[in-house]
Amino acid sequence: MAALNFNAAEVEPQQSFDALPVGRYEVIITDSEMKDTIAGTGQYLQLTFSVTGGQHDGRKLWSRLNLVNPNSTAVGIAERELSAICHCVGIITPADSEELHDRPLIVDVIQELNPKSGQMVNRIKGYSQANGAPAPKAKPAAPAGFATGRVAAATPWAARK
Repeated sequence: MAALNFNAAEVEPQQSFDALPVGRYEVIITDSEMKDTIAGTGQYLQLTFSVTGGQHDGRKLWSRLNLVNPNSTAVGIAERELSAICHCVGIITPADSEELHDRPLIVDVIQELNPKSGQMVNRIKGYSQANGAPAPKAKPAAPAGFATGRVAAATPWAARK
């Protein structure tokens, strides 16, 4: 037995943990942490988002960005997602993930079936600036050996002319 001294009338009951409906939600990042992958071969940045406003105020969403991984495709996907988040919150060169916290942005949320549990779960499908504009597209990196913004004179197509 445990003495509680608790009054449930003073505390809002816990909300359902059902997946959020598909849609767009204004959120802020409230927590971020680098974690080791289960395989131990890399690390991911786990971001916790909190919905701000509306009937789902306070609900949480998560994103895992595989920033350190032997699979370069996974790293590229994670870096593009992080770039979108950075552009949306206006912090282009964060030195620490905490710089992304408490800045509003919009997330596009979908539902997916979790094959292990058989339940619907949420996944963030896209990011937009909170003022309604989409995240700016990142400029593509210059190919190796080329000066940024300028094409070298000895290009293969220049030799054909």
